[in-house]
Amino acid sequence: MAVIGLDLGGTKLAAAIFATDGRMLRKQIVTLGQRTGAVVGELVRSQIEELLGVARKEGIGVEAVGVSVPGISHSQTGKVWAPNIPGWDDYPLRTDILAAFKEEPITATIDSDRACYILGEAWQGAARGCANAIFLAVGTGIGAGIMINGEILRGANDIAGAIGWLALDRPFEPKYVSCGCFEHHASGAGLVKVAKELLAKDKRYAGPLRNKADLIAHDIFEAHASNDPVAAKVLVEAIEYWGMATANLVSLFNPEKIIFGGGVFGPGAQFLNVIYTEASKWAQPISIRQVKFEASQLGGDAGLVGAGCLALRSLGENR
Repeated sequence: MAVIGLDLGGTKLAAAIFATDGRMLRKQIVTLGQRTGAVVGELVRSQIEELLGVARKEGIGVEAVGVSVPGISHSQTGKVWAPNIPGWDDYPLRTDILAAFKEEPITATIDSDRACYILGEAWQGAARGCANAIFLAVGTGIGAGIMINGEILRGANDIAGAIGWLALDRPFEPKYVSCGCFEHHASGAGLVKVAKELLAKDKRYAGPLRNKADLIAHDIFEAHASNDPVAAKVLVEAIEYWGMATANLVSLFNPEKIIFGGGVFGPGAQFLNVIYTEASKWAQPISIRQVKFEASQLGGDAGLVGAGCLALRSLGENR
């Protein structure tokens, strides 16, 4: 028996067959290209169909499908809000999947990417053995997958973990409206925004960040390794924000571990000890001494593995 997991991002779709012990039996990735709306739904269905065909040839029975989506998955309706996919403001993904495979004895479960990140790490990664752990995903944006007593915290309307909107500075500024204070300052896109603000103020700076036409977070980490002063300022500020945010999470939830992942961690993992030191200034003093800060062990596969775990968990719920 096996399950299928799919991890839908803003630019690509990863899909895999998982054995119930967590082994990835087959993995494939396709780019979204210019697909939008229902065409992305068709791509999801085609990948499921392809993997079901592979499983049949191998004599493997697939009983469940799990899907990780980059946004909000409404558990009651199976509809999805994914802001990076045009036409997915209220997309009926679960209905789509079940209608396409009504002759197959499979269940379909959908959840947010942040929930799947922590599920993946708890199943096969750095949070194995933990009942209370948090995945801090720092990429283009920021989100948190929060596991409490072995269950994903979803909130009243499945939006829990949208921590890019943590209020970590004052006064409120209009630039926080679209993404939130924390995300503006300390996401991958936020690092670039802060760097550009500093470059605009420092006309004397002539370092490598000045001439980058399409500045990205990787450029800032690279410049920091060469002792670039602007990169240093950007990352010192980011460490303060990461530290404050994790302090708040530690004080609120008393987790065993906080797992750092996403495109920024990555290169940002070198700062985990400094982030912990910063968090220690702000957090509940007993709780912060009990928690461990660790980098993701699954990297870019965290959401995919989590989607497989989501599918496997659905079998237990439906039996």
